[in-house]
Amino acid sequence: MSERLQPGDTAPDFTLPDADGNDVSLADRRGRKVIVYFYPAALTPGCTKQACDFTDNLDLLAGAGYDVIGVSPDKPEKLAKFREKEDLKVTLVGDPEKKVLEAYGAYGEKKLYGKTVTGVIRSTVVVDEEGRVERALYNVKATGHVAKIIKDLGI
Repeated sequence: MSERLQPGDTAPDFTLPDADGNDVSLADRRGRKVIVYFYPAALTPGCTKQACDFTDNLDLLAGAGYDVIGVSPDKPEKLAKFREKEDLKVTLVGDPEKKVLEAYGAYGEKKLYGKTVTGVIRSTVVVDEEGRVERALYNVKATGHVAKIIKDLGI
């Protein structure tokens, strides 16, 4: 199981393809705060709710100096369908090899309906302007999570 990140850790850099196949790199966001959230799969109910919540609050978060990047193991083509179907404005990137998910501690054993399975652990990592972890939240709920982040960050 991958190690979970702690506040103060250096956030692992990544470059992943977005829904259009363009590279999105964490390093390119230096100087801005970034909310990186990890979700199991595009086009599923919980992940749709979470992506829509981030989209609905994107202007508020951007105004407070935060970019938002959603990471899942989906391929760009599926992310594009997800974006179009739900009219999402949040940046979605795909990590089919799960290397970034593992580097962030967002992939491993979890409980699902009482069974232990291996998969994406719904997680959110807030990265500061210098690329350090400000907050690392694991096993978060899809519903109400964005409102909690906004409250916790004092936005």
